[in-house]
Amino acid sequence: MKKIIGLVAVLGTSMLLGACGNDEFTIEFWTPLTGDDGANMDALVKEYNDTDPEYKVNHVITSDMYTKMYTVLNSGNGIPDLSIIHADRVPNFVDQDLLEPMTTIMGQQSELKEDNYLTEAWTAGEVDGTQYTIPLDIHGSAMYYNEDLLAKYGVESFLDDNVVTFDEMLSLQGELDEGDYVLNDSLLGWVVLAQIQNLNGDIEDEAGNPTVNTPEMKEAIEAIKELSEAGIMTPYGEDGYLMFQSGNVLFSTDGTWSSIGHSQVESLNYGVTNTYAFDPSNFHNRASSHLFALLKSEDRTDEKEQGIGEFLEYMRANSIEWAEAGQIVASVDVAESPEYENYLQSFFTSTEEETDSLHIYTYRHYPYVAEAVDMYAADMVHGEIDVDEGLAEMQRFVEDKIQEGALDLENVVEEEVEE
Repeated sequence: MKKIIGLVAVLGTSMLLGACGNDEFTIEFWTPLTGDDGANMDALVKEYNDTDPEYKVNHVITSDMYTKMYTVLNSGNGIPDLSIIHADRVPNFVDQDLLEPMTTIMGQQSELKEDNYLTEAWTAGEVDGTQYTIPLDIHGSAMYYNEDLLAKYGVESFLDDNVVTFDEMLSLQGELDEGDYVLNDSLLGWVVLAQIQNLNGDIEDEAGNPTVNTPEMKEAIEAIKELSEAGIMTPYGEDGYLMFQSGNVLFSTDGTWSSIGHSQVESLNYGVTNTYAFDPSNFHNRASSHLFALLKSEDRTDEKEQGIGEFLEYMRANSIEWAEAGQIVASVDVAESPEYENYLQSFFTSTEEETDSLHIYTYRHYPYVAEAVDMYAADMVHGEIDVDEGLAEMQRFVEDKIQEGALDLENVVEEEVEE
């Protein structure tokens, strides 16, 4: 088996992850769910354990999960039986031979198949025809609107086709009361990456090289910058998310999960629609997915693997609780259930067109691209740096990261050796 070696001393051996308690009849389940969604997963795991399965599940929330994954894989001790990873991690994990395919589990549980999941979530875990993950959800960019402000300014028609355009927002320049804004810059990086799809661009070329400094990226950034220069976007450095909750912003570009926070504001009369676009005929919502995965482990028994399959099948059929976390549940049975319609994010699977708008980037170097966009986009949009200069810096940033050869782990040097 291929193993990762050469962990730099910064991580050290003090984590003692081998002591996480891989009990013979306990499925150690790691997730990065450090927000409110962790409590929802705890509830789901408890419900499953209450069915008295032979193999109970122990949910372990880990803030720096990917770093710890590399640590235990390096040592060979304390490797979790089951994990949740993000869609953008799959290609690199497969390249490094860190994941076990789901083939055996799918063979044991006949309902764990593509037909029973949202296609975009299922295919995010497929590499070269092999299925490495079972999806839990899709979580994506969204745009919330303040119904009271739409009525105040007489622009309810913006939502007639479920897509608010750049031109529609710009039409409100100079029309708002002081202190009110058309939109904020929340989750701006996700908005930018949605525009890349709207412009039929991409973040990689046919050879797998990153393409960040492109005409499409420049057009996207400059279009959003025009919104800022028009004075209709919340000021740089202000918390536009809270300004939306305070009732001073028409449109807030948050994530599907943000509905939890918005619902706690009693005075906020709001709804959800798609991320803004250039043209209603071509719109996208940048998305990701939480995926169940098996890290390579020699200690995972066939019996425990069967227990994992039973847990994943339970989650497929009973994950309505996950909708409480503001996520787009990947199970078709749940997403098409009448109960799911009560959740705001059901909008994104309400029609085939909406489901098709959800775009998950699966480029192997996507984490670097996303980091670069998050680092530079706001400065370019708000005029802190020149757009051409910023794009060139972004391209160099991604290329340097790839050259370093480390995925979000600056202190890990990876060498593959054959045992």
